[in-house]
Amino acid sequence: MALITRDVDRFEAARPRLEAIAYRLLGSSSEAEDAVQETFLRWQAADVRRIEVPEAWLTKVLTNLCLTMLTSARARRETYVGSWLPEPLLAGDPMLGPADTAEQRESVSYAVLVLLERLSPGERAVYVLREAFDYPHREIAEILDLTEAASQQIYHRAKKHVADGKARTEIDEAAARKVVEEFLAAATSGRTEPLLRLLTQDAVSIGDGGGKVPARAKAFEGALAVATFLRGLFKPSAAKRALVGGAAEIYATTANGGPAVVAVVDGRVVGITCLEVTAEGITAVRSQINPDKLVRATERWAAEGLGGSPLHTL
Repeated sequence: MALITRDVDRFEAARPRLEAIAYRLLGSSSEAEDAVQETFLRWQAADVRRIEVPEAWLTKVLTNLCLTMLTSARARRETYVGSWLPEPLLAGDPMLGPADTAEQRESVSYAVLVLLERLSPGERAVYVLREAFDYPHREIAEILDLTEAASQQIYHRAKKHVADGKARTEIDEAAARKVVEEFLAAATSGRTEPLLRLLTQDAVSIGDGGGKVPARAKAFEGALAVATFLRGLFKPSAAKRALVGGAAEIYATTANGGPAVVAVVDGRVVGITCLEVTAEGITAVRSQINPDKLVRATERWAAEGLGGSPLHTL
């Protein structure tokens, strides 16, 4: 059925919220956009005059599309080259969604997106709808065809899995930049000792190259191993420049609300390193270098004029 302008406008008004839900569920902006577009096609095919609560209908369709995509994504990731990490989103990206409460900000943090991979698709959906968008369990139950009691049980189980024992520190943009500046100063010093002072003893470092860019399949574990790796990673070399197509300018910014290091070559984002910070120090260094997962970041970098002055050049 052809949509009238009012019906298209109703969908477009819902699009930002739908994209934010889909991104949290899928960890990928391109997959989130695909899910939202498919939701629009189903909205277009439906008799919208008979839909009493469009927001609930759209959320139900989108969420179930994402559940199907998550199930197939798990199968694909079994053959993924190296470690799989979510796609980071740079500061201000509308797909990050609401950030009014600590729970909403935490739900889209890079650390939590990584932890959400531990959950089943159903657990992830309940957690995201409840924690990030404050849906009551009655509505979640209707969206996922559950009982309200089952939704509550799944949520508590999912929340327990996500709370992995580390009390992550919420910091503002200025504090995040300071963290990145201290991290870069230590990483580019050529010595391991400054890095060891910033890292927790159980720190880990992992990268996602997706088979497109060289990345170690197994994480570096422990402060000394991580510091040694980072010291070499941030040492300029002709080989690194040949790999990324030129000298990489290094910037301090935020991604998914947390401190991040961005590497840019001729306006193209070639890497985003997200730092997970606790009261004890930096506990995880996660680098996204798969070019397929940096397309949106590059577009935003160019469109918004992000970055300012680089802090370092490799």
